[in-house]
Amino acid sequence: MKSQNLFIKTVVTGLRRNNLALAGLIIVFFLFIMAVFAPFISPCDYKTINVNAILMAPSLQHPFGTDDLGRDVLSRMIWGSQISLAVGFVAVGISTAMGILLGSFAGYYGKWIDSIIMRFVDMMLCFPSFFLILTVIAFVGPNILNIMIIIGLTSWMGVARLVRAEFLSLKEREFVLAARASGANDLRIIFIHILPNAMTPVFVSAILGVAAAVLVESSLSFLGLGVQPPTPSWGNILADGKASIEIAWWLSVFPGLAILVTVLGYNLLGEGLRDALDPRFKL
Repeated sequence: MKSQNLFIKTVVTGLRRNNLALAGLIIVFFLFIMAVFAPFISPCDYKTINVNAILMAPSLQHPFGTDDLGRDVLSRMIWGSQISLAVGFVAVGISTAMGILLGSFAGYYGKWIDSIIMRFVDMMLCFPSFFLILTVIAFVGPNILNIMIIIGLTSWMGVARLVRAEFLSLKEREFVLAARASGANDLRIIFIHILPNAMTPVFVSAILGVAAAVLVESSLSFLGLGVQPPTPSWGNILADGKASIEIAWWLSVFPGLAILVTVLGYNLLGEGLRDALDPRFKL
């Protein structure tokens, strides 16, 4: 309990001292609230087609304008934030779980187990991840569940390396030797004694990973291989604006800014937490 309170106090203190990290936290919190309460704060039904309001410029009635089917862009962007939140957290959850599991075994056991796992990591890093995702989606089909799983299964390598490095430095510490002397088995030592002490860089990496996952999902949706219409995504809203960019600038500007601000918010928060939790950045 004391260690948890110290961790929370360190995070809060670090965020208070870093204005950019605090700004990132505010952005992430705002996006979370917008996604969770989308049904209540959305001014219109994002699926409603209005042929009398096609490509209307931003106004009081439609603050972000309308698209080529007369749908309210603000409502579609609010609902699209749910896709970003879901993809970010589910994909990062999958990649973090895989990275922790493989990195823990590689760092703790070493020898041939470490060699096999790290060569597999090297092999995965040889493939450009985005093109690997495109290839897999071409076979399994584009839908939100497939996207979340594929992004997660192709982005765990960095977490595995971080966890392995932490385990290599922690596994010979006194508290681990004491756990071995008390008769604790390997799994208990890995997941109860060492892993909690190795989670700081993983936590920071996970936050930064959400930004990367949002960017990948938006790119896939922009190319037509991500979330499929009529479900709104910032990427496919941006893609819809390509044909009308000369007469309907708002279809490209507002979703583009939403992606930019979201990625910036998670990056600022992740960097701020790294500065707060890593003593090397306090020197």
